[in-house]
Order: sequence, then C-alpha cells, then structure tokens
Amino acid sequence: MQDDTTDWYGPEAATFGDRLAAARDQAGMTQTDLAKRLGVKLSTLKKWEDDLLEPRANRLSIMAGVLNVSLVWLLTGEGEGVSDPDDTDLMTPDINDLLIELREMKATMKANAEKLGRLEKKLRLKLSEAVT
Repeated sequence: MQDDTTDWYGPEAATFGDRLAAARDQAGMTQTDLAKRLGVKLSTLKKWEDDLLEPRANRLSIMAGVLNVSLVWLLTGEGEGVSDPDDTDLMTPDINDLLIELREMKATMKANAEKLGRLEKKLRLKLSEAVT
C-alpha cells in the first residue's frame, strides 16, 4: 500500500534544513563547498541544515541561485526545487506502514496544537473579562 501523495520536501514533511541539504546534495556540493560559495562558516551552514539557525534574507537569495532552486521552494517546499528521492528500493510494507503512521501522528499533533492555541485565546479572553 504505497502512499503516492507523499511530498518529500513539502511543508508537512520536511524542514528548511532538510530542503537545503537535499538541494546541496543534488547540486553535488559538500557542506564545505556551499559554505565557501555563500561566504559563511561551515559551522553556520551545518546549523542551517540542522534547523538550529536561519539564514538572513540576502543569504537565502544567494543560496537559491547557487543551488538552482526557487526561494519559495527553499522556504516552503512549494514551487521549483529538487525531485523527490527514488525510494522504490527502500519501500517495504513495514517501512511504508511506519511512514503512514508518522504522517498521521504529525497531522494529529498539528490539529492538537491548533486546538491548544484556540483554548489559550479563549482563556485569555475570559481572564480579561473577569478583570474588567
């Protein structure tokens, strides 16, 4: 049971760092190569790929050009970027089931986070009404 709707680099499946690493790999560059091209320290690039830091806008623009992907794809996973990896050799029914379960859990967590946000807003409103 293969999930053909998988968008490997979309906003629900990948982070900025995931897309940066994938684009760098597809461009055939090492982290050191890209860091030099962007004029940043290797440690900075590694932090971008690990989602510990975010690059400034000017670096993002240069990065998209160097990696031959759209800026929008780099930020959101939508638009022109790199192609999805060929995972047909790796996909066994067990792995596919795990991926489906992970996606379902992620969707549930997102829905719960949104619900939590709405409840917090209601609580703040009630508290402010009680004070006045």
